[in-house]
Amino acid sequence: MDSTQERTFCKWLNTKLEANGYPPMHSLVQDLSDGVRLIQLMEIMGDTSLGRYNRNPRMRVQKAENVNKALEFIRQRGIKLTNIGPEDIIDGNLKLILGMIWTLVLRFTIADISEEGLSAKEGLLLWAQRKTAPYKEVNVQDFSISWSDGLALCALIHCHRPDLLDYDKLDKSDRHGNTRLAFQVAADHLGVPQLLEVEDLCDSTRPDERSVMTYIASYFHAFSTMDQAETVSRRVEKFAELMQSVWTSKNDYERRARALLYALSEVQKKWSTSYFTGTYTDAKEQSTAFTTYKHTTKRTWVTERQDVTTLLGNIQTKLRTYGLREYIPPPGLALSDLDDAWDDLLQSEAKRSRAINAQIRQIKESLRKEFADLANDFSRRLHVISLALSGVAGPLEDQQDQVKEIQTQLPTLSEALTRVAKAEQDCVVANVEENDYTVFTCQDLEFELGLVTQSIVKKISFIDNQIVSRNMTNLTPAQLEQFESTFRYFDRDETNTLSLTEMSAALASQGLVYSDEDMSYIYGQLLQDYGAVTFEAFINLLVDITEDQTSPEQLRESFRGIAGDKPFVTELDMRLAQLPVSAVDYLREVIPSTTNEVGEPEYDYETWLQDVFA
Repeated sequence: MDSTQERTFCKWLNTKLEANGYPPMHSLVQDLSDGVRLIQLMEIMGDTSLGRYNRNPRMRVQKAENVNKALEFIRQRGIKLTNIGPEDIIDGNLKLILGMIWTLVLRFTIADISEEGLSAKEGLLLWAQRKTAPYKEVNVQDFSISWSDGLALCALIHCHRPDLLDYDKLDKSDRHGNTRLAFQVAADHLGVPQLLEVEDLCDSTRPDERSVMTYIASYFHAFSTMDQAETVSRRVEKFAELMQSVWTSKNDYERRARALLYALSEVQKKWSTSYFTGTYTDAKEQSTAFTTYKHTTKRTWVTERQDVTTLLGNIQTKLRTYGLREYIPPPGLALSDLDDAWDDLLQSEAKRSRAINAQIRQIKESLRKEFADLANDFSRRLHVISLALSGVAGPLEDQQDQVKEIQTQLPTLSEALTRVAKAEQDCVVANVEENDYTVFTCQDLEFELGLVTQSIVKKISFIDNQIVSRNMTNLTPAQLEQFESTFRYFDRDETNTLSLTEMSAALASQGLVYSDEDMSYIYGQLLQDYGAVTFEAFINLLVDITEDQTSPEQLRESFRGIAGDKPFVTELDMRLAQLPVSAVDYLREVIPSTTNEVGEPEYDYETWLQDVFA
């Protein structure tokens, strides 16, 4: 392709040189290397003198000065040259030289071509397509293969000068003959120099685009004077299209401006008639809807407003460009009307936003107060119950009745706590994080209610146990205290009853160890008699056992057996005797102890038994 371009471009440059009395060039690489021919060409194309230059340069620096002068002139004419310097032309870089010449071809031959609003390459291609469209064998799609059979060239000639060749009589299959004929007719009758060879088009798999475009541009310029009548028609057609376009744009502007103004008015009417139901859910839904409007509908209107403004500006610009009278929109549709309506919208938005925010703040404040009132009242009622519980006095039976009366108030407190929880959840939903009207949370009150409930249960158990203890006239106060503390110690879940495991450990702590079978029997018997191993059942069991089996001396003998006749017992002794772990832990807590020389506790069971049975 470079050889075709080199030959084509050389011929194209020669047409410029020969027309101005200069001898032709034979080699782009050699003839342009000293810059002289390049300066001559620039003076011809630029129709100006470049001033003094080295007309017979011998040294490289002189050639460089010439080439640089020519390149600088090209750049001053606004022609952009890429990656080429004086040394590239002096050294004969053909690729860059061809690129430079192509730039000149575009600037001085193709750039001024215009067709239907398209320019340069696209305009030239459209011109060729329009001219050859009536010829069914011709299909111009590019500046390469579309011209390889000569028919497109013949069609261009026949379209403008049907007298020069008979297109219908052409042998459509004679590619070389048709191309040769077109070259000859164009050169002889149209003044179009033969820049290409027949082989460049017919024998190339893909003819060089730039070479073909350069040649076809010569046809365009040759026929330009013949197209004056067509140009006049196009001018009228173009003006009619312009006026049609302006009319369409005016209607479009008025329609869109009117629709936008209507939309702005409608949304403001909707806001002005809206109301709040007083719930956070409603206020939040309206807030969400307003936010969605700003992110969707409002942005659409912002875009439409800008587009409408731009559309009116384009109409006015187009009218001014062609010296036509300025367009004045109908009353109410001017840009000033749009601006006023937009200002009204912004004010309505601000008012709407303030109303929603005020409603949300009011609802949040109401929720704070509602929760605080419920929480504070609940705390007060708890305090009243706590005071009543601490003030229980009188005979045990009266105390028992008083506490049970207090206990009947718990269900209403639970219902009140449910209302507190709902009020707190409403605050959570409304994102109310702070509350200056109360220091309580639902969790705080639930915890305090649990404590009061436990206190009541413990108080009832305590009074019941005291009644049982009071009726046990056959036990000493020390025994009662010992048995009661044992019961309380092993009643780990504070139900005032003992499970089988708890009862077994409690008895073992008193030195009463039974087999699993016997213990299950005793436990079952107590369940049958009392329904559960209550304090009363446990005391009565101990009374029966101590009266029937266990005396202080018997317990003392039992501890001596565990201690190996020592006056003290160790933890190891008790574990070796297979006492339950809970019984061992209990005895370690209640039996006084001393520490031996190795730091091991020694428990004085003698003193403890003496205190228990005193």
